[in-house]
Amino acid sequence: MTKLEFPGSALTTDQWTQVNQLATSLSHEQAIWISGYFAGLSNRARIGAAASDVAELAPPSQNSLTAPATRLLTVLFASETGNSKALAKTLVERAKAKGIEVRLADMADYKTRGLKDEQDMLVIASTHGEGDAPQTAVGFFEFLESRKAPKLPQLRYAVLALGDSTYEKYCEAGKRIDRRLEELGAQRLADRVDCDVDYEDAAEAWIAARVAGLTPAAQTARSIPASTAVMQSHEPAPATFDKKHPFQAAVIDNIVLTGRGSTKETRHIELSLADSGLTYQPGDALGIVPRNDPALVEAVLEKLSLPADAPVTVKQATTSLGEALSATFEITALTPRFLDHWADITGAAELQSLRAPDQKEARAAFQHDHHILDVISRFPASGIDAAQFVAGLRPLQPRLYSIASSLAAAPDEVHLTVSTVRYMMHDLPRAGVASGYLAACTEADATIPVYVQSNDHFHLPDDDVPILMIGAGTGVAPYRAFMQEREVRGASGRSWLFFGERNFRSDFLYQVEWQELLKNGALSRLDLAFSRDAAPKTYVQDRLRRQGRDVYAWLEEGAYIYVCGDSAHMAPDVHAALTDIVAEHGSLDRDEAVAYLSALQRDRRYRLDVY
Repeated sequence: MTKLEFPGSALTTDQWTQVNQLATSLSHEQAIWISGYFAGLSNRARIGAAASDVAELAPPSQNSLTAPATRLLTVLFASETGNSKALAKTLVERAKAKGIEVRLADMADYKTRGLKDEQDMLVIASTHGEGDAPQTAVGFFEFLESRKAPKLPQLRYAVLALGDSTYEKYCEAGKRIDRRLEELGAQRLADRVDCDVDYEDAAEAWIAARVAGLTPAAQTARSIPASTAVMQSHEPAPATFDKKHPFQAAVIDNIVLTGRGSTKETRHIELSLADSGLTYQPGDALGIVPRNDPALVEAVLEKLSLPADAPVTVKQATTSLGEALSATFEITALTPRFLDHWADITGAAELQSLRAPDQKEARAAFQHDHHILDVISRFPASGIDAAQFVAGLRPLQPRLYSIASSLAAAPDEVHLTVSTVRYMMHDLPRAGVASGYLAACTEADATIPVYVQSNDHFHLPDDDVPILMIGAGTGVAPYRAFMQEREVRGASGRSWLFFGERNFRSDFLYQVEWQELLKNGALSRLDLAFSRDAAPKTYVQDRLRRQGRDVYAWLEEGAYIYVCGDSAHMAPDVHAALTDIVAEHGSLDRDEAVAYLSALQRDRRYRLDVY
């Protein structure tokens, strides 16, 4: 062993000799433990209890090292698409590796009665739509923002908020938690950090800072040894293919499902997962890593008078401007970031006026009615170079689609049901970034970059449990996967589908398959709503009300409810219909009916996958 040099500290020569002899004889694990041991003694001494505490600390045995106490950390997350969950898991792994006693908690399952006993809490919350909490976290938000929430003077916390700056109420769910915890007397460990869709770097910095600040040496209560913490981590190894490293899935089939005369285009897309190692459960989503429309890229380059081969640097790598605009940056939606960026570059009075605090509504309306192409066309900037332009862009993000197949029925395959978004704006044809990209992938050798995104809150129950499936349009996709799975497994639980679309003749998606499932008994009941076939218009919520007595009977018999569709209209309308059904057929007043459905949500029997 190498002798350590005497540093000229406050130790006596004899003390330093003893410390040196001890330090040079320790294993790596023992050294980690002893550093925490002395840090614990130091912390206790600062609160005036060193003498008694030291006397109570028994020397560790060679085989069982007991660490000084630290504070318990809870990492609480609210996730809609899985990003918050993934970050929370990363945070927990990092904390454990540093010897922090930590537990992971999903707001969907969190027991709110335990909030008053929390010590340190790091919250990662995504925002759904216009400032809403993720569907699975609604119960937690309702409790936290109610009079039932306890005072929390003992709690230290920090919040990482995920959102999308194209929405007016950007990161609002995280902001709500941050405000409410402060109101309840909790102490901030750090200011809230708000992240846009390109959240990775900011989230990484936040995680690193929070872990560094909560290591055992900085705390005063309970702890566990760092070595034990590492051994206790049972997180599965990451998939070979993921969001950052997608699998190039070959296109097996890409056909239009909707019939002649339909007012929309809905496609059925089959992809090969052979040799990928990717697996999924019915209810999961497939992440698609799209490319921007080549025509849009060309139009942007033309408006900027920039060559496609102009070099740009993206994350320390050099590429061409054309490739960056095709695969790296979002060039469709007008974000606040780009609006501010272009206002600075051009000095345009109209853009500058939209930055005023009292212009939030006008700014939101302008963003809704303009894409990036429209802004650079209306407010040209002469002499701009490639680096200046891309500085205002945010990264192109993957899109998630509900999987419409079961591996049990279609091994090594994954199927999607995609509505192609097409519309006119300022007399120019537009298309959805991902849906337009998928619609164009029809060549025989086409491949699509994909990864699997688990959706734990939308999986099937046990085979003998009845399920009510409610969906409109492409919201029927996961139910196709459900029924394929149940048919292969010979599930005994009853299944009832409520499906809505525009027209029976052109928009009855997977009609033959549903009829076959009804015929063989795998699907127990089918109720259809085609809104444009007759007046007045009929939607799935209307069909639910008409079958209200039986719907309530199924719920009383333990059925799970699944709702898949748009969050702006369909999901709220279905919820209102279910509330009315429970009130009428359960002989309950409205508050009692609301409580009944809330209980179903808490019990995970009422599940939503909305967008």
